[in-house]
Amino acid sequence: MTDTICALATIPGGALGIIRVSGSSAFSIVSSVCSVHCDTASPNTIHYAHIVNVEGEKKETIDECMVSVFKAPRSYTGEDMVEISCHGSRYILNKVIELLVHQGCRMAEPGEFTQRAYLNGKMDLCQAEAVADLIASSNRATHLLAMSQLRGGISSKLATLREHLLKLTSLLELELDFSDHEDLEFADRKDLRELAQTIETHITRLARSFEAGQALKQGIPVAIIGKTNVGKSTLLNALLKEERAIVSNIHGTTRDTIEDTIDIKGVTFRFIDTAGIRNTTDEIEQIGIERTYQAIAKARIILWLFDEEPMAEEQTDILNRSEGHTLIPIRTKADLGFANGHTVAGLTPLLISAKKGEGLDALESAIYESANLPAFSENDVIVSNARHYEALLRAHESIMRVIKGLSLGLSGDLLSEDLRLTLNHLADITGGQITTPEVLSNIFKNFCVGK
Repeated sequence: MTDTICALATIPGGALGIIRVSGSSAFSIVSSVCSVHCDTASPNTIHYAHIVNVEGEKKETIDECMVSVFKAPRSYTGEDMVEISCHGSRYILNKVIELLVHQGCRMAEPGEFTQRAYLNGKMDLCQAEAVADLIASSNRATHLLAMSQLRGGISSKLATLREHLLKLTSLLELELDFSDHEDLEFADRKDLRELAQTIETHITRLARSFEAGQALKQGIPVAIIGKTNVGKSTLLNALLKEERAIVSNIHGTTRDTIEDTIDIKGVTFRFIDTAGIRNTTDEIEQIGIERTYQAIAKARIILWLFDEEPMAEEQTDILNRSEGHTLIPIRTKADLGFANGHTVAGLTPLLISAKKGEGLDALESAIYESANLPAFSENDVIVSNARHYEALLRAHESIMRVIKGLSLGLSGDLLSEDLRLTLNHLADITGGQITTPEVLSNIFKNFCVGK
């Protein structure tokens, strides 16, 4: 934290490149290599400048650039910080960084600017993790998730829970200080039980959102299954709008799973083209069919393709294997005149021609609706981070012990310990911890006896 760090903040190869410098000596170091006096510049201003390399009496202009000056604490890192916007030449960028290092900068470690922002209180740990998610967002859904977290959506929810838990912990610990007065009770057990139940409900709701959050973040898996030559690979190619899978009239062409992603209404779906299901003695094809069954087990949505009325045996097998998943039956090859038949396994099949592109819009809509995703905006809270989910599960275990302890009439010291654990598990998400001085401060601020 005492070093002044620098790093390229943009991907090399573009028209422009931005170099970030942060630390106590940021202004003096940048001023030594450019024509702007950062120390005397007004905060949060942008200046036209020349980057100059001075060697003895020789001066060489490296680039014309824009220099943005941010004075602590009003910067991304909370420190004095400068951003140098240069032309995107690799030579220019490398030369500017070389000059900065020569004047006393250290090359930043991966994520060190955001780490400093966290350590300087510019964001909590949950928001810091959202920065990486925002950079990695590839569609509208993942962008909304990251923006919600970055703006403190989860942190705000946890802060409310934390406030209630801290109040209860303070009251119970105050009771312990007056334990010689057996009839003195600062926390009403009925109110405590109701609040504990409310907290448990909120924690449960957050934890349950993790499944949807992971699906949005990782892509919702969709398996395309059916017998050989029913048009599975043709459908994948049609959805991707490229020749991703080999299409042939020869049975058993696809012998392994082929995966690719498609964006439907701002959500990523991960499609898995599988080997055709049939009885075969070909050892390699049998391995492919086994992987088809594995793909079915992992998929959230299953597209079951057939070009003629499936036999009862096939229907039973597919229904058994797709239990617990969303099954969409699809009648293919409409361009060959195959009419849609009766319901299959109690479901009405969609009629498509992947070859002609017919029925694909309706199919995409059916896939999106089958995902059963919650409608949300960047102001909604959906947990998508596995670390947050694990902390919520631990917090849930602790608050359940509090609820059980209340029903058993346990003493305040035991209840207080589990409340503290709940607080600490929730604090793990944002990177904070509940300290004894904080509890004491809360006691004397709000519940001081006799003033």
